[in-house]
Amino acid sequence: MTKRLVVVGAGPGATGLLERLIASAPGVLEEPLLITFVDPHPPGAGRVWRADQSPLLLMNSMAEDVTMFPDESVQVEGPLAPGPALHEWAGEAGAPDVEGRSFVSRTVQSGYLTWVFDRVRASAPANVRIEVRRDRAIRVEDGPSGQIVHLASRQRLEADVVVLALGHLDARPTGESARLAAYADAHGLTYVPPAYTADLDLSALKPGQDVLVRGLGLAFVDLVVLLTEGRGGRFENGGYVPSGHEPRIHVGSGRGVPYHAKTGYRLVGPPPPLPRHFGQEQIDALPDGPLEFRRDVWPLIAKEIGWGYYHELFAGHPERTALPWDDFAAAYTDAAWYSAARVDLVASAVPAEEDRLDLDRLDRPFTNTTFADDDAVQVALRTYIEADVARRNDAAHSADLGAFLALLSIYGQLPRVLAQKQLTGRSQVEELDGWWHGFFSFLASGPPGFRLDQLLALSRAGVVRFLGPDVRFDGVDGQFRACSPAVPGETEADALVEARLPRPTIAATADELLRDLLATGQGVEEVVDTVSTGRLRTNRSYQVVDDHGREHPRRFALGWYTSSRGAAAFARPRTNAAPFRMADHAARAVLSALRESVGSATDEC
Repeated sequence: MTKRLVVVGAGPGATGLLERLIASAPGVLEEPLLITFVDPHPPGAGRVWRADQSPLLLMNSMAEDVTMFPDESVQVEGPLAPGPALHEWAGEAGAPDVEGRSFVSRTVQSGYLTWVFDRVRASAPANVRIEVRRDRAIRVEDGPSGQIVHLASRQRLEADVVVLALGHLDARPTGESARLAAYADAHGLTYVPPAYTADLDLSALKPGQDVLVRGLGLAFVDLVVLLTEGRGGRFENGGYVPSGHEPRIHVGSGRGVPYHAKTGYRLVGPPPPLPRHFGQEQIDALPDGPLEFRRDVWPLIAKEIGWGYYHELFAGHPERTALPWDDFAAAYTDAAWYSAARVDLVASAVPAEEDRLDLDRLDRPFTNTTFADDDAVQVALRTYIEADVARRNDAAHSADLGAFLALLSIYGQLPRVLAQKQLTGRSQVEELDGWWHGFFSFLASGPPGFRLDQLLALSRAGVVRFLGPDVRFDGVDGQFRACSPAVPGETEADALVEARLPRPTIAATADELLRDLLATGQGVEEVVDTVSTGRLRTNRSYQVVDDHGREHPRRFALGWYTSSRGAAAFARPRTNAAPFRMADHAARAVLSALRESVGSATDEC
């Protein structure tokens, strides 16, 4: 009897799961298997990476740092089936002007992801059949002989096992966003809540209009591209030539500065051995909990970042150090991060202060800074951005790349902490999902350097104006208002754009299927010591948990919106990346559930 698996979602995360299912199926499941993907968007690329978006929007990772195939570095139970990274595929496919260090358009990435899905699909053994339904799943429920997935087209699919691989989710405005949206409605203003930038309708933002923008991350970079080049402006000779269709963008955030640019060089020395201070041994040694992220986990993470940074400094630039590496490494290993011993060691071994890693200064570069006036803010921010771009393109500072590699290793280890230890609810929401995720993105997930050069040109042309750090946004006297405690004065506008994705929030999700799960008690928000994390509760095998605490044996959920938190769908090669490990674990759990199921006799009803 044929076993039937329905996967809701067909983007990169679902493709990664499919790759692991096909790799592991021969050793786990003997019966024939039909896998049905349900997604209104193209399989492989999904919504975020679909081809029909502006060709001006780029990936923020270099092509050589993007792969969908686990390699020999990945620690998985299922067999490996290596494949090409993005730049290797592009070379084979004849895509023009794609090199390893290229930042390709999202339409090129869409082509890669579509090809990966097709290749994986074609590699399926004879007893595994794969089909795609271009439809939207709106409800899932238990049926007499398995589960029933209801589609927007009013069709129904029977399944033995269902996997929800929904990717990025939209959300209805809540909290401050809901308050600002209501204020905009009451006063005839324009408010754009958090959302995926490529899907925004920006037509309400008129030429020459003053627009407040909250956020200086990747969503802001996309927003600026669409409002400038996307409206006919062009960059020439280091400057910007306006089209006259641009609004005037006034942007601020907590840090007040954009994400750091991607590095434009390679390591000078050998790669740092990672993990070293934040691996399985150190995680096992943590107390069983409940833990606080900043108090208990961050000191290990900070030490790992320092290890990657100083390994490259000593290996690549020994003339700027005063101790042999082996001596420094031994003393560094013995010293706690928050200790005088570590501070004294670095001071004695690294003579130049500018060569010492200062994570607090990196995190909040304008702490305790005040500006005399608006002009001083613009000069300070341009100087900061110019220095960042210069540093990220100067191999003399390759220690920053060592820190970046350590950050990637840390990101891959964090799922072990969540699986093996317990963080308090407050710490999960405020410190892990809040501060840490923002800090990681700020240092490691920034745009290519030329995007910051373009931002500088827009600033000099008067199209973009920086508001400073710790900016507060509110509605006052019928207008939106922004102000920074570090800058005199206020800025008013009749439009406000949230340049960020919505936080995970199952209670306020716009996804009809998840809303139904919550309404019927088949799913529940994760709550840790009375604090809701906003995520769909799943167990360590990715099974959905209902409002009575019962784990559904044949219903799974994967992604950032779940309590398992998921990871990016694709990863940097040769880094034992978490997405592959998580997909392998999930695939084997799904195959085991299929093996134990009764099996379905029909396809539709």
